[in-house]
Amino acid sequence: MHVSQEELQRTFFERFGKEPKLLVVAPGRTEIAGNHTDHECGHVIAAAVDRAVHALVCPNGNPVIRLLSLGFGEAEVSLDELAPRVDERTTTTSLVRGMAALFAERGFAPAGFDMVCASDVLGGSGLSSSAAFELTLAQTMNALWADGTLQADELAMMSQRCEREWFGKPCGLMDQAAVALGGIQHMDFSKPGVLAARDIDFDFAKAGFAVCIIAVGADHSANTDDYAAVPSEMQAVARELGAEVLGRVNVRDVIDSMPALREKLGDRAVLRALHYYQEEYLVAQRADALCAGDMREFLTLTRLSGVSSAMYLQNVSVGGSAEQPSMLAIALAESLLCGQGAVRVHGGGFGGTIQAFVPLDMVEDFSVGMDAVFGEGACGVYGVDHEGARFSWL
Repeated sequence: MHVSQEELQRTFFERFGKEPKLLVVAPGRTEIAGNHTDHECGHVIAAAVDRAVHALVCPNGNPVIRLLSLGFGEAEVSLDELAPRVDERTTTTSLVRGMAALFAERGFAPAGFDMVCASDVLGGSGLSSSAAFELTLAQTMNALWADGTLQADELAMMSQRCEREWFGKPCGLMDQAAVALGGIQHMDFSKPGVLAARDIDFDFAKAGFAVCIIAVGADHSANTDDYAAVPSEMQAVARELGAEVLGRVNVRDVIDSMPALREKLGDRAVLRALHYYQEEYLVAQRADALCAGDMREFLTLTRLSGVSSAMYLQNVSVGGSAEQPSMLAIALAESLLCGQGAVRVHGGGFGGTIQAFVPLDMVEDFSVGMDAVFGEGACGVYGVDHEGARFSWL
């Protein structure tokens, strides 16, 4: 939902009877490379996008946070009770409570505030609307409670923990890191508790391509269990080989142990482990290609990544259902591109969106073709947000 700042300010005054003091902006993100590698202490490339959560905020002098999210309703959280609650899992309220708890854990004193926010980050689509909202809360609390002293990497790690422990989704750190940092980032998650990232200075439009995200009409948030099974199965393979995550296991050991792994964990877990190693290699190669300005090589490697996600990771369709919108979208996109560009599953998978790198002279026809099947406006062209999550005083 796109809402101007003037409209948001008018809504804030109508709801709370006062003027806001703070503007907070947190973009969504697109995963460029690294499909389900972050939670295994691997590498990814991700970019913040030019769609964002915009929020207006004012302290309220009471021990309560009151939130109005346009299009989603209201939430209210007492600051007297910040422990995780099972009955709040997967709700907005859980994120508000969790983020406040994490600031309190760091020694900052929570104080009540009122917030009105609107988002044009498509929810449930793999663009990390949840991470954008988490960083909206994090930067709000950073401004009001911590005098802006917490850095982007700290806020990203706090947001990840909030999603894992309060919201109940076992996510990696990529989403929150991309939203917090902005730009195009090559991230290394090999050291737990450390966010190592390098900025990649690359302009897809100057290289002659548009980054398109196609919403396929399926809400991936309805498939949290399917998403959770991916890291669960990867890590089950790792544990059989004496480690917690695949990033601590050599691929040769997986191959040598394959008969025993298949018998105990099944073929899908082994396939997902093999995807991890394939994708890790492809992330490194794509980072090199972008740094060298080699779009042709980047596209070739991206196609290989898309194949690995579909065949080995298997996060495109759910449980053999006859409804397979993501797979259909990939097939249609490849047909429309006629061998040009590249297509891949986007984000966590299981519905939501696919990603396509489309030659600029083909974007209009490509968009029309995708929209004809998946609905008007399904295909969006996305630019890069170079600032990341931020706040400013009004």
